[in-house]
Amino acid sequence: MKTLAQAVLEYVRKQRLLNAGDRVGVAVSGGADSVALLRVMLELQRELGAVLSVVHFDHKLRGAESDADQQFAAELAAKHKLELTCDSGNVAEYAAKKRLSLETAAREMRYAYFERLLAETSLDRIATAHTLDDQAETVLMRLIRGTGMRGLGGIHPEIIVKNAGEEVCGTIVRPMLGVRRRELQRYLAGLAQAWREDSTNADVKYTRNRVRHILMPLLEREFNPAIAERFSEFGEIAREDEKAWRKESNKLIGPMMRLSTPEWAHGVYMGFAPPVSPAVVPDAKVLEKVKEPGPWLMNVALDLEKLLAQPVSVQRRILQFFENAFMPLEFRHVEAILQLVGDESKEGKELRLPYGWTAVRRGKELQFLTPDQRERIPTDYAYEFPVPGTVTVWEANVVLEALIIPRSANTEDKEELLDTGLTEKGLCVRNWQPGDRFWPAHTKSPCKIKELLQDRHVTGENKKLWPVVASGSEIVWVRGLRPPAHLRPKRGSREALLIRESRPMEESQYS
Repeated sequence: MKTLAQAVLEYVRKQRLLNAGDRVGVAVSGGADSVALLRVMLELQRELGAVLSVVHFDHKLRGAESDADQQFAAELAAKHKLELTCDSGNVAEYAAKKRLSLETAAREMRYAYFERLLAETSLDRIATAHTLDDQAETVLMRLIRGTGMRGLGGIHPEIIVKNAGEEVCGTIVRPMLGVRRRELQRYLAGLAQAWREDSTNADVKYTRNRVRHILMPLLEREFNPAIAERFSEFGEIAREDEKAWRKESNKLIGPMMRLSTPEWAHGVYMGFAPPVSPAVVPDAKVLEKVKEPGPWLMNVALDLEKLLAQPVSVQRRILQFFENAFMPLEFRHVEAILQLVGDESKEGKELRLPYGWTAVRRGKELQFLTPDQRERIPTDYAYEFPVPGTVTVWEANVVLEALIIPRSANTEDKEELLDTGLTEKGLCVRNWQPGDRFWPAHTKSPCKIKELLQDRHVTGENKKLWPVVASGSEIVWVRGLRPPAHLRPKRGSREALLIRESRPMEESQYS
């Protein structure tokens, strides 16, 4: 009979979850499952060739109990001479703000912490203590709630984590998905290893606890003693089927898909496609603003003839591609889309979909129209402007560059040149604010920037986001306007400051 360590080792190797030399943070809450995971990983450490540490996240939900959990994790780490990394978050506050259940909010905050650790530290893996029972409960809960094959895949043995640059920075792994929870408790009892009991685990007001303490025991007792194993196996079958189907669907969808820029986005770059120049990287704040309802900020059209040539099951899989990309589609949404696709009398009829998307049948295409997201673009921004250097202003669809250039007879009469002394206070690129004034060249006095833009027929979103450059509290550059004489280089100066622009979607002409 296999020992617990042997069973975990076999599963790790089968799923290829760890490599020799990996730095693995073991997530320890203090409960039996996580404590057992740590003890098993310590037992296998030499054979796995892994460098272990302990990771703990305090959800701040149970007051003194939560504090005691963290203290327990710290003592356990110290006892086994392992590094401890801790963080905490106000889950209740986060749940209220995001309108989430406490369970969902806790998971989101905990996994955000894991992802930060993988992106910002030397850790290669975070190991969590999910068991076969957790897997069975998850599959059953999703089946009850209603889901497709992707959801029935349950808990994945491995989650790939990417950093802000979309580079893989590590994985979250579940080495104990093949092990029953009761085996872990027997294992800990054999070691005389204590653990902490979370008092909320017995509270049946939580859905998972009702499934764990009421529904699963009923199914085991009245229908099948091995029901947990059967659900786990079903989850594995669903994951592999989904993987194969997704691969085939991606092959089919390419030739039938067309992308186009929505009318509202003309002249406003929204970050759908990467810019040509690798030096131009979108600002994280802007991407955060537009990431929901998804990163796709383009209209998508499918060739109806090619779509209808596929069996209904394949049509559903092709539509699922869009769920993976930018919006959640329930079965009823997919069926409504297929009805729209199959009925020529519904030409031009719009179908409302989640996150504000719309599906419409037009001519020979099924079109998915992205919602107008201009209000998601932040109207206030400010960036430090290095000299020399460049700054990408995604909100205003412009790249600005500051150069220090030598003055010569050829540059003496150029009105766009500025005095280098303006850089002493530092330069800042920002959107103009009410009350801001600027003195354009060849005018009698400063004017409100609002009025200057109105005179030049700059309106709407472009007007709100129009960039200016400030030196301290003084506006020294406004896009499209030449600066006044008093800002130009002083007589006899050998250098001058030049600010110039290009568009993010274009190759920088100044590189």
